[in-house]
This record gives sequence, C-alpha cells and structure tokens, in this order.
Amino acid sequence: MWPGAQEALDRPRPRAGQPLAGPSGRDLSFAGRRTARPSRQLLPLCHNLRNIPDLLPFGRECPNAKFKLPNAHIGDSFHDYSAEDLPVFVPTKIFATRCPGHVCPGTLKLMPIYLDNAATSFPKPSQVTEAVEKTLRLNAANPGRGGHQLSLQAGRMVMECREAVARFFGARDATRIAFTANATEAINLGLFGVLQPGDRVVTTSMEHNAVVRPLRALSDRGVTVVRVPADPLGIVDPEAVKGACAAGTCLLVMNHCSNVTGTLQAIEDLGPWCRSHGILFMVDAAQSAGTFPIHVEELAIDLLAVPGHKALLGPTGTGFLYVRPGLDLRPLLYGGTGNFSQSSTQPEEMPERLESGTLNTIGLAGLKAGIEFLEAVGLDHIRAHERELLGRLIAGLSSLERVTLYGPLGTERHGGALSFNVKNLDPSMLGFRLDREYGICCRVGLHCAPEAHGTIGSFPEGTVRLSPGYFNTFEDIDRTLQAIREIIDTEP
Repeated sequence: MWPGAQEALDRPRPRAGQPLAGPSGRDLSFAGRRTARPSRQLLPLCHNLRNIPDLLPFGRECPNAKFKLPNAHIGDSFHDYSAEDLPVFVPTKIFATRCPGHVCPGTLKLMPIYLDNAATSFPKPSQVTEAVEKTLRLNAANPGRGGHQLSLQAGRMVMECREAVARFFGARDATRIAFTANATEAINLGLFGVLQPGDRVVTTSMEHNAVVRPLRALSDRGVTVVRVPADPLGIVDPEAVKGACAAGTCLLVMNHCSNVTGTLQAIEDLGPWCRSHGILFMVDAAQSAGTFPIHVEELAIDLLAVPGHKALLGPTGTGFLYVRPGLDLRPLLYGGTGNFSQSSTQPEEMPERLESGTLNTIGLAGLKAGIEFLEAVGLDHIRAHERELLGRLIAGLSSLERVTLYGPLGTERHGGALSFNVKNLDPSMLGFRLDREYGICCRVGLHCAPEAHGTIGSFPEGTVRLSPGYFNTFEDIDRTLQAIREIIDTEP
C-alpha cells in the first residue's frame, strides 16, 4: 500500500453536500463546484472528477507518494498531490497502472484498467490532446469559409489531415477522402450514395448495426439484401461470398474485422475478384484501421469507411469515407460547402460534394496527430505489442474453468476484440463487478451486432468483450485475469 493510503481510507467521509477535500484543504471536487457523495464506489468518483481527462486517482498499490492530477481550469497543466490529498472514495481493488513513457514521460499516472478500445481507444497519445487543445485555443476558425488568415490556416490543417489519411491508406488522390463524424455516417454515406431500388447487395452475418440497419432501410425501399452466413468462429468463407454474388449484384459490403470476435476476414481475396466482375466493394474498417495495414488500391477497395476515434487514436466525432476515383455518390446531406455558393445544386467536385456544413476542425487536428503517431511508432511495432497482449489474454482465459471463448484462438488473424462468457454468470453482472470492484473497463451485451452473436451462439445474452490497445501493459492483462478468477471463485 502506498504511503498515506490507509490514512486516506480511514479518514472520516464527508457528508453529502460537503466539499471533497484533503486535510490540506485543497478542494478535489470537480474544480470546487461539485460535492462528494456518501459512497466509496467508482461511479461517484468518476462524476466528481469527470473534468479530469487523463486519469483518475485510483490505487492502493502505488510505489510513489506523489500524484499528478490535471488542473480542471488550465488545460493540460498539472499540480502535484500527495496521498493525503486523494479522495477517500476509491474502490477497494483498484491498482495503479504505469503508462508508457511516450504518453506521460516520467509521470506515474493512476487510472482504471481500460480494455474497451474496440469502442473507443483510450488513453490518447499526448500529441493528440496537444493538437486538439492548440487548435481550440489558437485557431478554431471555420475552414474554407473565409479569406482571412485564420480561416485559411484552418483550411490548410484540414487538407493536411486529408493528405495524412490518404497517405496512410494508400490513396493517391486526397480529395477522394470525405470527412464524417464517425464510421456509421461514412457507411450510410456509401450505402445510400450507391444503392437504389432494384439493386442487389451482398453482405455477411457478422456485420455491425451500422451496416445492418441502413441495409434494412434500403431493403424497405426495394433493394435486395443477401447475407452470407459465417461459421461459429465468425469466419466468412470467401468462396461462399463469391457464390452469393450472382448476376446483377451491385455491391459487396462487409467488415474487415469483427467487433465481437475479432475475426479478420480475407478481403484481400475478395476486392480484386469484385473488381474483375464489376461489383463494387465496400469495407467497414472500424475494427482494423490502425491495427492492420490497409492499402485501398492494392486491395481494390471502392469504398472504405473508417472511424477516427478507435485505433487511429483520434478524438471522437471524426471519421471518413474513401471513394474510389471515378465513382460518383449521391450526397447524404445537402448544403453549404464554402464554394460554388452561387449555385443551388450540390457541387460535383470531391470532397465538397459529400461534405456539407462545417467540419470538425478541432477533431481533425487530433486525427492528424493520431495518424502521425502511428506512422512514427510503426504499425508493425504496435501490432506486435497488441498481439502479445491478446495472446496472454487468450491463454489466461482458456485456463479458467467455466469460461467459453468465442472466435479464433490464434492471434495472427485476430483483431483487438475478444469475447467470452462464464457459465452460470450473466455477462452484464460480470462486467459490472469488473468495473465496480476492480476498476476494469470492458463492454458487455450484444455490441450493436446481434446477427454476429446469433452466428456464434451468444444471442440474446451477449458476451463480455475485452479489447486491449497499444497503451495497455502485461500487468493490465494479469490483473484482469486475476480479477476474473476471483469473481468466478465467488460465484457458484
């Protein structure tokens, strides 16, 4: 136990309405505006410190008596806090985690064990948070909407982000990158931009609702949707897909990697085949972009939908759709683009044709920084570390009684998501206990992919999903396995 921890834990708890403060009088309750709640659980602590973006002061095993907590008023500046200043509302089984040095050099940061990177990556590289803050502070002007210097500077930053995306995914023409708020918007932009009544589209049983629901809406409008079933591991046979692409098929849309099982699909076998047969090929790369190399021209991808907030390490509210040169889409939104203002019709030129309204300049600055971080560290290096974490997790869970794992058990063609269940234990309860008692953040349920769960046999309860990322450590995995082992031992 770290020095002063017992005193902090034994300190009388404030009554409801009293400030959350250490004996030195320093107020720790959300910049002095929130009050403590009479609980020692994780949730109130998150509420009281919700304006602290990088870390929360969790821990009972810390080799350091000093802690750095972000100042709620001053961006990324930090103040030193000793153990006696830490809030008393801490879970009883939270452990300290040391971030890699390139995230917080020389600083011990205490935080929950975050294993929900398949939803949104966290933490972000410091370069990302710095880029977001710098843009917000110094130039949050409207890009492409003015001739003054700040507008032009914002426009240059957006173009630099567009060029970074094109470079990272092997697109020769950066204007074929249309920015969106997320991968869901990008998928809708592609599907509704291509398909029309009477068309035939092929997909799989492993898709996210970001694909399933638009296709359902399009089927109600007269589009024929054909689904190719995957096997119980979530693997889709490329030959079965080719067989389903009968004459008249307009589009094949599928994910590259499952958000439920982590199964990596063989899109390298399907893109060139589709191109040779005149079928458009659309890839949902929500779970693979930033984890596996994707070269749109080598893979013959016509439409690529990507979020910025997952493995690309950018902020939420960012994403894009790549559109192959020569392929024209109907816009999903119509409106101001900053050019051709004299016309009442939508511009034909890309990317303006698909980008009506003001772009998320601040988020795109962070996305650019995230891509540059990946390029600097190297995708091979990142993938190697994540494979080691995944392999350790698979091996540890496989050794536990009553545990059922879903998806491939190898790591070569396995993305970051790993689903499992414990016999006689509801996945929601297991996830709740991991969070509340151990500070381990995971995802439970159907993961917005009910058809995938039906395919692997986990519908309707769903699964517990663990998804480590580049900033997780072996210690994170070992403590997670220990926590699951302890929970299993307490449940009949």
